Amino acid sequence: MCNSNALSPNSQCEHHTLLAPFVDQKHPSPPLLNPRPPGELALALLEAKSLLALALPMVLSGLLFYSRSMISMLFLGRLGRLPLAGGTLAIGFANITGYSILSGLATGMEPICSQAFGANKRSALLRLALRRTVLLLLTASLPIAALWAVMHRLLLLCGQDPDIAAAARSYILTSLPDLLLQSFLHPLRVYLRAQSIIIPLTYCAAIALLLHIPINYLLVSVHQLGIQGVALASVSANFNLLILLVSFIYFFGIHSPTSGDDGELHLTKHGFDAWRSLIGLAIPSCISVCLEWWWYEIMILLCGLLLDPKSTVASMGILIQTTSLLYIFPSSLSYGVSTRVGNELGANRPDRARRAAAVGLSCGAALGLAALVFAVSVRNAWAAMFTDSKGIAKLTAAVLPILGLCELGNCPQTVGCGVLRGCARPRAAANINLVSFYGFGMPVAVGLAFFGGFDFRGLWLGLLAAQAACVATMLSVVRRTDWDLQAERAQRLTKGAVESDALVVKVIGDGSDESNGKQATKTGVMGGEGKSPLIVSINIDGSTVLT
Repeated sequence: MCNSNALSPNSQCEHHTLLAPFVDQKHPSPPLLNPRPPGELALALLEAKSLLALALPMVLSGLLFYSRSMISMLFLGRLGRLPLAGGTLAIGFANITGYSILSGLATGMEPICSQAFGANKRSALLRLALRRTVLLLLTASLPIAALWAVMHRLLLLCGQDPDIAAAARSYILTSLPDLLLQSFLHPLRVYLRAQSIIIPLTYCAAIALLLHIPINYLLVSVHQLGIQGVALASVSANFNLLILLVSFIYFFGIHSPTSGDDGELHLTKHGFDAWRSLIGLAIPSCISVCLEWWWYEIMILLCGLLLDPKSTVASMGILIQTTSLLYIFPSSLSYGVSTRVGNELGANRPDRARRAAAVGLSCGAALGLAALVFAVSVRNAWAAMFTDSKGIAKLTAAVLPILGLCELGNCPQTVGCGVLRGCARPRAAANINLVSFYGFGMPVAVGLAFFGGFDFRGLWLGLLAAQAACVATMLSVVRRTDWDLQAERAQRLTKGAVESDALVVKVIGDGSDESNGKQATKTGVMGGEGKSPLIVSINIDGSTVLT
């Protein structure tokens, strides 16, 4: 669409060449022929290509982050059983009380950023969401840091071994600066992802991983810092990643379009409304992430109450590492779908958003099927990579097919969560996770494991029941989505819908007028039978709009 001050042959607007056949009636030109629009299959393939372009670099980034955590675990294992137990306990505590909360809160800015970028690349709103989310995460880090400071006492109150609790305390206190780094890293990743800037994050993660190995060796093996050295190396890895990302944003000018003072911290009604919108998205997003994240930690605790707790806890650790590896693929696809849906809704293109959701869910189902085949194929050999115990290997082999069935539902439901994030509907995702995992799956897991005689398999059958309920509900919610309504909501969220009392006067067949405001326009449809209509609006100030 273009505007000009007058409808004349001398206008410099490139679109006015299209008006020539209708303006100059003395010298008509041949009618323009519209190319045949591509079919639905071709459009779906194009959408799949766009999704893969976003998801594949994120898969690589996820694998890099996964490798980094594995390196930390290997160095902990080299220190002995006590540092390994203490470090593992500290990491689990940090995941439950800290990292899951920060990650979930940061997810709240995702629909704002993706929809703002789709709404004519509203860079100022992207920057405001970034700054507000950083402040929100920094504020949330204060009570989390206070909780980490008293972790040792809490563990002793829960009956943990004093030596293990002391080792965990050393690890988590050394990790306190990580809260500050994560408060910047999570929003920055969402900020870049919403603009489809994915490759640089992958490069930065790769460089940070390459530095992670020598830093671990220097701190743990050379300086003999023990468990504190492993924790400090993890903090250093995130510090390096943050420096690399900020340097990329600065030197490549990504910050330039968002420069300027928009008064985001001013105490105005608009500022309070913006904060309320962000918090209204961040809190349900946090709940949704934590509900699913905490499930696995609860399963580890329940394993300690089974008949053979040492074997079941060890097997659970192997299986959680496996599902964490597999989760990288649907979660990356979910982020890509969230970005695509948010971009298209922000651009007020509900049909394309619906297509992105449908293609993403189809890809998610394919990923679930691939995960099932993988889990069944490696069930007899997978545990041997982690342990020599035949008992642990037998437990793992018996549960891997159930894990594969869980992934068959988990992959599409994870993508469905991405669709709801892109639509700025995190509350719906939180409600689905709450009911599916804790209202349905948890009773099934406890009942089968402790009262049904299924023991360790019962816990995973409970997870399977939760995933089945979750994917069925998620697909139903996505299928019933009113995409036109979601596009309208996106315009309101990004302030893209300009509220005005413009009067629009349309010239219709009988010459009567329709009005809905103050600014008058006349709309004419030029063309003829069998021709594509060309609609020109002429405002009362003489400007023209070609649509």
